[in-house]
Amino acid sequence: MGTTQLESVPEPKYQHLKTVIGEALDSDFAVGEILPNERELAARFGVARATLRQALEQLELEGRLQRRRGVGTTVAPPRVGVDVSTAQHAWPGVADETWQPQDSVSDVAPTAVARVLETEPGERVHVVRRIRVTQGQPVAAELLYVPASSVPGLSAIDAPAGSARARAVLRELQHLALDGQDRSVELGSARADDAKELDRLPGAPVLVVTTRYLSEGRTAAVSVATYRADTCRLTFGDSVDLVMAS
Repeated sequence: MGTTQLESVPEPKYQHLKTVIGEALDSDFAVGEILPNERELAARFGVARATLRQALEQLELEGRLQRRRGVGTTVAPPRVGVDVSTAQHAWPGVADETWQPQDSVSDVAPTAVARVLETEPGERVHVVRRIRVTQGQPVAAELLYVPASSVPGLSAIDAPAGSARARAVLRELQHLALDGQDRSVELGSARADDAKELDRLPGAPVLVVTTRYLSEGRTAAVSVATYRADTCRLTFGDSVDLVMAS
């Protein structure tokens, strides 16, 4: 990876630096290879570390680089296509081996989710956590919010704890008639718990897919799934109900 003169370039320095590093990734580095540390790279290119960091963040957002805990910044493999279409019109957990139920707890939903669910202030709902695995790699972490009114047949006996409780909530949810789904996608930053599940650093770029499940004219459940932006390329099949959130 060579040096370059940035002072006379009219575009922002970090944008030009991003292009230079991107070209070097194609020619000088292999997938999985660790880049030199920020101090060495900044000195090599004669830029401030803040400028270098902006360029690396852009490359990470584009899926060219990965920041790995305890390893550093590595060259990312090509993004994996992950289907998030709504064409199946199925409840979560139906004939779905790509999502692994982890746990379910009773908790108050975030304000935005509670508003969509039309639950009372402070009302507790079932929160199911699942992990999506593609090609043996965790690529998404989901929180599924289910009000008690959507699973009236669920009992403590049916759902003791952990993954068994999560499966019980999903199984009970399937007793409802699913009228449809709508979905939105937005760019976000990884929260600490999602980052840990996905082997990312807190604040790393992620894609947040929010799905509302409708039954009998009301919202029966809301899913908030956090996908790794560095490894995932979301596909939507023939679905036409995608809304890109601003």
